[in-house]
Amino acid sequence: MPVYAYKGVLDSGRATRGFVDAESDRAARAKLKRDGIFLTELQASARGAARLDRETSGWNLSFEGFGAVSDTDVAIATRQLATLLGAGIPLVESLGALTEQVESSRLKGVLGQVRDRVNEGATFADALASTRAFSDLYVSMVRAGESGGALEIVLVRLADYLEAAVRTKNRVISIVMYPLFMMGFAGIVVVVLVTFVLPQVTELVLRLDQELPLVTRLVLGGAAFLRTWWWALLGAAGLAGTAGALAARTERGRRFVDAAALRVPVIGRMVRLTALSRFTRTLSTLLAGGVPIVRALETSRHVANNRILGDAIEQARQAITEGSSIAAPLRASGHFPPLVTHMVDVGERTGELEAMLHKVAEAYDEQVENAVTRMTAVLEPVLILLMVGVVLLITLSVLQPLMQATQGITQ
Repeated sequence: MPVYAYKGVLDSGRATRGFVDAESDRAARAKLKRDGIFLTELQASARGAARLDRETSGWNLSFEGFGAVSDTDVAIATRQLATLLGAGIPLVESLGALTEQVESSRLKGVLGQVRDRVNEGATFADALASTRAFSDLYVSMVRAGESGGALEIVLVRLADYLEAAVRTKNRVISIVMYPLFMMGFAGIVVVVLVTFVLPQVTELVLRLDQELPLVTRLVLGGAAFLRTWWWALLGAAGLAGTAGALAARTERGRRFVDAAALRVPVIGRMVRLTALSRFTRTLSTLLAGGVPIVRALETSRHVANNRILGDAIEQARQAITEGSSIAAPLRASGHFPPLVTHMVDVGERTGELEAMLHKVAEAYDEQVENAVTRMTAVLEPVLILLMVGVVLLITLSVLQPLMQATQGITQ
């Protein structure tokens, strides 16, 4: 479908600009007129189509990052849409009101496309899927809500899911901010001492015909090496990073990275706990939204974001299609703790799988937070000692030649 770049004026008198997809120039003008936009300029552009695709693809509900749209904005928008529908406002009007309320330009553009396609007769889920900006989890939940006549309830559950993800992310960020700040401060101190103070002290000592201490020579040698070969080190790091990123994009490379991540001491446990939390919470949310178990397992496998755990989930999905249980293949894989397999087994036998998965997700969310807190509690003193050691080394490299210079002057 052609994409048109436009400039215009809103009813309020405020200037606006953006992109709109329509079958023709006349259809684009009619669509913008319905939106209350008085056109001043409209033109079809291949660059406009490419830019629109970049903008809409920037909001991807992967629950790990939404491009230029924050996780909080997505959660708030979902909650607001559920509230509007709960008040009895039709879907098209609710989407229109939501489009006017949001502040993010990318989110506004995506919602505007969804509203237009729903207005043209498409289902809400199909409109979301056609933008290629929403995850399979989001589309599946909405489709199940539409087919079951419970779209408002499904959106509330999605909002709960997103808000929980935002809270977890914010907790992790708040915990690691202090160590990062301390490392940055120590780095600034080291740079100032090595760049400005140490050369002046060294020049003074050399003028007095005295030999520099070993520590000072080592620091000066390291600083000289970095000044001379920084470009080579930076290039090597860039090449290594690019090669690693390209290798990780291959199926074999991704499996190697995912398997290695699970084996790393301390970090591996956190990676496993986070993946299990995502898997159980997503599966619980999908089942609560009325998504069939086979489809729910397929979506949850991708949300886990780990090929090794994903293989075990895929085996469970295949076992379900053959009439078996979910717990057995998860237990046989050896990658799922007894808590998960036991709760899944109990949930299957009692018909309360959704509730059991929700409890497991809450338990693992708490474990992830506790693990991050403990790791940070250990990491902070280690980083402080490391920074103190570096600063002490630099300080000694400055003080020792100063003491020698002082002794040389007094003698």
